[in-house]
Order: sequence, then structure tokens, then C-alpha cells
Amino acid sequence: MIFAYRTTTLDGTIHEGTIEAEDQDAAVEKLKDKGFIPLTLKAQKEGARGGGEISFSLRSGKIDLITFTTELSALLNAGLPLDRGLHIISDISENGATRQIVQAILKSIREGSSFSDALQKHPKVFPRLYVNMVRAGESGGILQNVLERLGEFMESSKELRDHVTSAMIYPAILMVTGIASIILLFTFVLPRFAGIFTELGGSLPLPTQILLSVTGAIRSIFWFMLVAIVAGIVVIRKTIRSDAGRYHWDRLKLKLLGDLLIKLETARFCRTLGTLITSGVPLLQSLKNARDVMNNRVMAAAIDTVMKDTKEGKGIAQPLAEVHLFPALALSMIKVGEETGQLNTMLIKVAVIYEKSLREAVKRFVSFLEPAMILFMGLVIGFIVVSMLMAIFSITDLPI
Repeated sequence: MIFAYRTTTLDGTIHEGTIEAEDQDAAVEKLKDKGFIPLTLKAQKEGARGGGEISFSLRSGKIDLITFTTELSALLNAGLPLDRGLHIISDISENGATRQIVQAILKSIREGSSFSDALQKHPKVFPRLYVNMVRAGESGGILQNVLERLGEFMESSKELRDHVTSAMIYPAILMVTGIASIILLFTFVLPRFAGIFTELGGSLPLPTQILLSVTGAIRSIFWFMLVAIVAGIVVIRKTIRSDAGRYHWDRLKLKLLGDLLIKLETARFCRTLGTLITSGVPLLQSLKNARDVMNNRVMAAAIDTVMKDTKEGKGIAQPLAEVHLFPALALSMIKVGEETGQLNTMLIKVAVIYEKSLREAVKRFVSFLEPAMILFMGLVIGFIVVSMLMAIFSITDLPI
């Protein structure tokens, strides 16, 4: 395989090019043997040319934060001091906003702030979880290791999120096009069709009469329906923004999509908690941060109870079991990890299991949803077409 790379040296010189290796690990080793520090490495498609650079902009999304973390971790592992590593990243950043953020962090560090305090000044770029893990790495003297775990954590989270998003793209497109087709038929085609038969007079087949009656009703209350839908969306959005409304909405989602949501939140909670504990963050602080990354308020509120019991010395496995929300397999593995002193390792294993299970569940859900939507849209559009054809076939019976 051919990989496009961007590397630096201890004196900050940037090198770009391509290298041939069996896999990514082998390419990294070859670059290190040449005295280079790998910053970016990307496999090229056969016949592709160019450096294969990865654009970098902290403002544009979490993937750029992953790139920043990976590059800084590589530089620190190569023995460069933190300020030198940040200076190199600032130099290679092509985006002006990124360069300003990194330079602001570098300035704060040179003025006496810690790295975590410097990151905390940019909450829209660096989330609280990120800052807390960096702070734990600073206090334990293992910042480069923590950054490496952070990169892996964000990469796995992104892969899971991208998998769910990509799986739902086709059903969403199918739904939008189907609804648009039905609206087009009801608002433009059928009214003109009805006008022709009204002028001709005579009786129409029952399906056609039903279709035309539905069309007329929809046209007569169309604006009322539109206003009602918009008002309903506004009310729901306003309600969800309140704490009580969001809690009830999340409870409803648990009832409707319980298995999927529980697997998603379990994987997210366990991976966050395991990564934090491995990085040296205290258990109670880790629980608090893991609770904050959970989107479902019902499950997040359950973690508050777990934190209270953990603070009283009950551990974590028993309090998690008492909230009756987490899967039995996850609880059993967490209990084993707690008893053997390998809680962090077991939490990561739980996350891996449920991320895989979630992907399979999403795949099954989509495989059911797609044919169900196709069948529903087919029945509706088929009824419309058949009704129109029946009316056309009966045109010979109409008085001329």
C-alpha cells in the first residue's frame, strides 16, 4: 500500500510525501526509522497522486479535534516539550482560526497557565471531558498517554456516530421523496384530474370518489394543517428545552426505542468512564463526567443516584444494578471488573461489546424500516394510480 504522509523533525522541519508499506503500522515504523515524527498518514487509492493532506480546522468539527490530539500526542511521545509541539502544530495549520486558537493556548502556557487551564478558556472547542482528562494527565505526568487515549476515545465515538448516521440516510431520503411525491399528487395532479370529470359529469368509481374527497378535504384544510404542524413543532421544541419537558421526552424515547437507546448510552457511558479511570481521574469525578456526556436525561439522572451510593462506599456495580436501566451483561462484567480490580479494562470491553451490538441493532432496524416504508409508500401511491386508472377506464360510460 502507498501512504501519503506529513511529518516533522525535532527541529520543526515539515516533510511531505509518500511511502510504500504493508500497512499503516509498518509505514509509521519506516518513517520513525528515518528520524521523522509522523503527524498525518493516509492510505492513497491506487493511481492517486498528491500529498493526501488532511484539512485541519478546530471550528469545523470534532474530527479536527481528533487530528489535533493525535498530532500533539505524536509530538510529545517523540520527546518534544509541550510548547514546542504546539508551536509546530500552529505552523502547519493552514486554517487561520485554528492557528489563532493554538497560538492563544501557547501564549497562556508561556504566561504561566497549565495546559488544561489554557484549554478551558476555549469551551466551544475543547469540551469539559477533554479538559478534565488533560488535567488528570498533567497531574500524573502522563499527558502524552492521556492524549493518545483521548484520540482513540474520540475516534471510536465518531465511528459509532457516523455508522448510525450513514445507516439512517437512505430511509430519510426515501421518506422525504415519498412524502413529496404524495403531496405533488394531491396538490397538483388530482385537482386537475377532478376538474375534468366534474365538467363531464356522471358517476365515478368508488375508489376515485374516495380519493377526490380526500383531496378536496386536504386542500380545504391545508393551511390550517400547516399552521397546526408548525405550532406543534414550536411547542414541542419549547417544551423539550425545559428540564422537566426534556426528562419526559427522553422517558418516551426510552419506551419507543428502549433497546437501541440503552445500548447507545451504555456504550457511551462505559467508554467514557473507562477512559477517565484509566487516565487517573478519580472515580466520583469520572462518574460525573460520564454522566454529562449522556444524552438521555433519564439515564443521566440515574447516574446521580449511583454517584450518591458510590460516595457512601457501595462501589459502582451494585448502585448501577439498583437503577434497573443498564443491561444485565454490562452489570455482570462491571461487577467482575470491580471485584478483580480491573474496572477500567472491563468498562472498555463493555463499551466495545455494546458498540458492536448497537451497530447490529441499527442494521436490523434499518433492514426492517426500509421495506416497511417502501411498502407503505407503494400502497398509497398505488391506490392513487389505480383510482385514476379506474376513472379513465370508466370514461366511456360518462355522458358526452
